[in-house]
Amino acid sequence: MSEQSESLVHRKLPTRRWPSKWNISNIIDGRALRVKLTSDFLDNLSDEAKARKQVLDHLHGALFRGRMIAQERLQQGAGGLDTARLLSAVMDETLHALYDYITVHVHRARNPTEGERLAVFATGGYGRNVLAPSSDVDLLFIRPYKASAHAESVIEYMLYALWDVGIKVGHAFRTPEECIRLSKQDVTIKTSLLDARFLFGDEDLAAETKEKFRKEAVDGFDTQFIADKLAERDGRHAKQGNTRYVVEPNVKEGKGGLRDLQTLYWITKHMYDGVSLEDVMKSGPFTKHEYSVFIRAARFFWTVRCHLHYLTGRAEERLSFDLQPEIASRMGYRDRSGQLGVERFMKHYFLVAKDVGNLTRILAAKLEADQIKKPEGWRRFIRTGTPKPMAHEGFILDGERVSVTDEDVFKKSPENLIRLFQLADETEHDIHPDAMTIAARNARVINSRTRSKPEMSKIFIDLLVNGKNPGLALHRMNEADVLGRFIPEFGGIVAQTQFNMYHHFTVDEHTIRAVDYMAQIDREGGEGFELPHRLFQKIDNKHILYLAMLLHDTGKGHGDQQIEGTKTATAAGKRLGLSDAETDLVAWLVGHHLEMSETAQKRDIADPQTIVRFASMVGSIERLRLLYILTIADIRAVGPGIWNAWKGQLLEDLYQNTEAALRGGRTDAISVSRELEGRAALNREQLVERVGTIPEVMSDMDPAYWTGFDLDALEQHARTIRAGDPPIVSAHVREDGGGVSLLVAGQDRLGLFSRLAGTIASQSANVVSAQVFTAPSGFIVDVFILQDGKGGVFAAGDEGRLRRLENEVRRAFATNEPVANIPAKSYRREAAFRVIPQVKIDDTLSDGYTVIDVAGRDRPGLLHDVARLLADENISIHSAHVGSYGERVFDAFYVQLPASYTDVKLAALKEKLLEVLQREEPDAPRTPARSLKQANAADSF
Repeated sequence: MSEQSESLVHRKLPTRRWPSKWNISNIIDGRALRVKLTSDFLDNLSDEAKARKQVLDHLHGALFRGRMIAQERLQQGAGGLDTARLLSAVMDETLHALYDYITVHVHRARNPTEGERLAVFATGGYGRNVLAPSSDVDLLFIRPYKASAHAESVIEYMLYALWDVGIKVGHAFRTPEECIRLSKQDVTIKTSLLDARFLFGDEDLAAETKEKFRKEAVDGFDTQFIADKLAERDGRHAKQGNTRYVVEPNVKEGKGGLRDLQTLYWITKHMYDGVSLEDVMKSGPFTKHEYSVFIRAARFFWTVRCHLHYLTGRAEERLSFDLQPEIASRMGYRDRSGQLGVERFMKHYFLVAKDVGNLTRILAAKLEADQIKKPEGWRRFIRTGTPKPMAHEGFILDGERVSVTDEDVFKKSPENLIRLFQLADETEHDIHPDAMTIAARNARVINSRTRSKPEMSKIFIDLLVNGKNPGLALHRMNEADVLGRFIPEFGGIVAQTQFNMYHHFTVDEHTIRAVDYMAQIDREGGEGFELPHRLFQKIDNKHILYLAMLLHDTGKGHGDQQIEGTKTATAAGKRLGLSDAETDLVAWLVGHHLEMSETAQKRDIADPQTIVRFASMVGSIERLRLLYILTIADIRAVGPGIWNAWKGQLLEDLYQNTEAALRGGRTDAISVSRELEGRAALNREQLVERVGTIPEVMSDMDPAYWTGFDLDALEQHARTIRAGDPPIVSAHVREDGGGVSLLVAGQDRLGLFSRLAGTIASQSANVVSAQVFTAPSGFIVDVFILQDGKGGVFAAGDEGRLRRLENEVRRAFATNEPVANIPAKSYRREAAFRVIPQVKIDDTLSDGYTVIDVAGRDRPGLLHDVARLLADENISIHSAHVGSYGERVFDAFYVQLPASYTDVKLAALKEKLLEVLQREEPDAPRTPARSLKQANAADSF
């Protein structure tokens, strides 16, 4: 292959003034430094300690000057790769001066023997002439055979001196033979030796070591090294989540990051050798253009990494939310046309990471073209036998992978760009890296004329709806830039980020995962998804649902998401050849894809008015089914830990209640109330069949309670309440792993909910949902779902902590003392987001209650503070609907206001609630960079 995919386009950083090329002698004069050290020695011949101190002071001063100049150059616009090379050169001069001082003045070998020879190498990144601001310095000391006392003294003095001036040093002391033996046992050691760069000492010993290593451990071992490095890479990717599109990526270890670039370099160097990076890459398999893409990616990642280290003052590799805005600002990204500078920066980051993935694929194809014999770990790149023609002209099966005969396959018939991925899915084969590269290079044959061809749309929709693994197919299409070319509305969200803590992936990655989850529901359902699976089989126009899922977030970043999404879906539907009715339905689903989730989680779905309003919005059972399935897949694709059985139950209850209203054809409040009462009565009857007599305190709970839980939960409540005396408090870890379920039952009193919420917060538990039910007798049944501060199961594996929680909650029933000791929360990451508190009071959403919506920054004790304020205002809470969304909360309270409440008092209540929400809103970013720009993360109701 002589050309590179057009996806690897030249993406410039924002224009900056670059300083002139540095000269190390103008930064650290090595000769002058040696003279100073010699003077320190001669001036203090009788005081070794004083001499050492002065030497260390001079070394520290040289390092400090070099590091400060490197940092200043970076701040002025010099790139990170330039900075890393300068820091490496600064370290070279410092180490060389120290080594000369030790071997000339401190431990001089007057008549050195063969065994006293010593060669010193830089390894790791330092061996490659790059050194991040806070990275370790890795050194390899080579001796000819058994360690001599002289060599050990030199090394000891050198290491202690480096530690004393604050350098973190990693080191090894070996013979050439030991290096060879260990490199054959451990690919990490072999890689380190591959990077090894001679610094000073015995040149002959150094040359002997390098030559011996190349002959005995490198030449002829390419295939094993390739397999080992790929296995190492795959393990690293697995630890980082196996995607390059996580919104807080690890610049060094993440997929598509620096380590992947280095893996390309190591494989190429192992095969082709070379001294410098340029030598290695240009003598290897990459074209001039591909090499320039490699260098641009390296420069970008090194710039990000150096800023990370300087900003945090440590070897921080994770690009976390609190650091992203400041680094974006330092690298010149500014807000533009409705898009935050930080979002522009992160989009650039993910596009560069995608380029790294393309380079990896190109290398794989070219290695195979060289006919390397590969072991098991490289099996996916083995060419076996003669390529076999496939059913469609121009396609071949090459080594159990789908490929093409030549580039004309796509140029003559653009629909073949879609067919490539359909054939791979249909035959369940991988796609040859050659074919992926050719497809990416020819993606531009899909244009405004060709993308409207009916044959192309037919192939795509068939793949989307009937494919064996549509998620994988879409991933492949996206990697080759084919998906965004064919569906330009999707192309607009490729690598787009959402600057908040709720979404875990870029918008395109989230969307493809959502399609994948939808396909799972369609094909197998699985535990907890039985109902949506059954409903899927009743849908005649599945392509409507799949297309709506693919397009559901295409309105993001262009104004009102739902309005813009409706427009993009309409345009795509018409172009794909859908009928007007089908297009309208796709657009309706895209425009309303948030409605079911928000209703289920923020409203009382046992309130007749909620069902009346939602049923009126949906309008038909067909739309309800489609929206229900789409909502489940959308939530599941947000990120790990977002979906749980509790949310599934809420959505199922909303579906069942709404379907009953629509099926009966009567969506008025009276009819809905009767339907809910009927379902409640049925649940009570079924519970009696399970447990016999229902506890008397539960018998008069209203229908909302009886329809708010499944039978298993109701049975658990009944048995727990019957087994003890009120107050009943019982905590257990949910089977779905979504958190701890805390059941609280007893006699209500004003302010009790506030005390319960405060007590829970005092135990460092985070309330992610709360169901509050009150019987006419005043008996309450409240169920809280609790997690820890990181979204994991509260008190995981710690039964003692759960029992302490239960005891503290029981005490809340017996005392009116204020809740104390609610732990404070660190806002380091959350400070990157400016959350605008909002309060809305509405008396039209329910016939019997006023609904108070509050939104603000999530923090420990917020639910307690809001509930306490309501209690102080003599406002009783009928039900509470609590939801955490990253750094934000949206809580809805169905309350009964005192009869004396006027509009003036309501306005005052709103102001008081806003004051509570703003109480701990950070005035300035709590990060090492005080100038961190806060992004507006507010959402409207």
